[in-house]
Amino acid sequence: MEGGLAQSGGRNYEGKPTTLVIVTCLVAATGGLIFGYDIGITGLGATTTDDFVKKFFPSIVYVKMKHEMRYGDEYCQFDSQMLTFFSSSHYLAALVASFFASYVTTALGRKISMFLGGLFFLLGSVLNSVAANIEMLVIGRLLLGVGVGFGNQSVPIYLSEMAPTKIRGALSICFQMAITIGILIASLVHYSTYKIEGEWGWRASLAFAAVPGLIMALGSLFLPDTPNSILVRGHNEKAKKLLQKIRGTEQVDEEFQDLIDASEAAKKVQNPWKTITQPRYRPQLVLCILIPFFQQLTGINIVIFSGPILFKCLGFGEDVALLYTIITGIVNVLATFAAIFLVDKLGRRILFLEGGIQMTICQVASGILVSLRFGFAGEGFFTRGETNLILFLSYAYIAAFAWSWGPLGWLVPSEICPLEILSAGQAINVSINMLLTFVLAQGFLSMYCHMKFGLFLFFVGFQIMMTIFIYFFVPEMKKVPIEDMNRVWRAHWFWQDFVPDC
Repeated sequence: MEGGLAQSGGRNYEGKPTTLVIVTCLVAATGGLIFGYDIGITGLGATTTDDFVKKFFPSIVYVKMKHEMRYGDEYCQFDSQMLTFFSSSHYLAALVASFFASYVTTALGRKISMFLGGLFFLLGSVLNSVAANIEMLVIGRLLLGVGVGFGNQSVPIYLSEMAPTKIRGALSICFQMAITIGILIASLVHYSTYKIEGEWGWRASLAFAAVPGLIMALGSLFLPDTPNSILVRGHNEKAKKLLQKIRGTEQVDEEFQDLIDASEAAKKVQNPWKTITQPRYRPQLVLCILIPFFQQLTGINIVIFSGPILFKCLGFGEDVALLYTIITGIVNVLATFAAIFLVDKLGRRILFLEGGIQMTICQVASGILVSLRFGFAGEGFFTRGETNLILFLSYAYIAAFAWSWGPLGWLVPSEICPLEILSAGQAINVSINMLLTFVLAQGFLSMYCHMKFGLFLFFVGFQIMMTIFIYFFVPEMKKVPIEDMNRVWRAHWFWQDFVPDC
């Protein structure tokens, strides 16, 4: 089958999108707020606040940033491992937490895992906002990471299981939408507080993180668990009644039988981590590894949580750099809205491919522009026209990610795994995502200092590879029920050799 394309479609279950399922999915998707706000405020806000830096990194960061490097290489102004470790450390906690979350999600249900994610994030935000020393700050960051790990593991699963097949993509992308809204809110909060004298500004911005944590924790208490999760725990009648309620019809026998079959298969699996390595699950394992791998190596988090630092390194003033993050957030949200309307119409492959090509073009053009103006010495400045051009390229790049690899990086791994390996597959997805986020966040400023404009081209190489990977190895799966996903693999020119007919 050329290009790995499979026909979409499959079984047509009875029912329609109900108000209940839409409301529950929207409430669950707010779990993305904690991840988005964390990226927006602690990833970029605090590190650009002088009072925060002076308090926690006085000898290592502040002196270097404000005095020693002020007139030096523009590429290397902010190269500090201690500064980046503050931003990146909690991704390691999220990585570890995702494995624990996979067991909680399976044994106790999706909503319990979401509640714990919100609770840990709430505790971490409170501790960070009152931090008196670096130890309190680090512990708070670790708690935030645990919250993100639980939330990122459970929310995409919840959404993919609750949503009707026909609009599964749109409702699942609400998680990414919440992430982008969280980033935008963080940018607005930081822009409103960074000029406040003393510690109140950065403390207020960190304290506001408690709001999305509280929303997630309280919201999860009012959500029903998914029919899949209820079945796994042995409550068949309760699961069927819930399925009828969220589908808005009594005629759910076909879908319910498929859920029972999936549940029985899941109960037979003693170790999902061992099971997912079997050849029959090879496509799911490969995609759960490579999709988050390529998602992070698009370079998007560098643009998002290092945007102000990057633009200050390129000669922009602090006000302009922070205003850039607000506009970035708006573009991010609007483009993600576009993905919600397009994903179930155009499909996953088209958005993946278009996004990869657009990001590649933007990054190549940005690298060339920076190289022509700053060269290897890192000395120079942009003209007004060049400033407008690089801003346009940045926004076009962000838009491409926001309607493709951003939402699909969470959607696809959550919808391709059958119930027996779902928790393991999602944990792999989250852990790879968090590991790469940590590595890139920790190494970005040093990479930018040493690779200079070549950093843009570094990510271009991965963007080309991921686009080729999608074209040949990722089939279309829109409007295919999760329980019927094996049909997609059996029709694929490469994966059919791994997946049995029954």
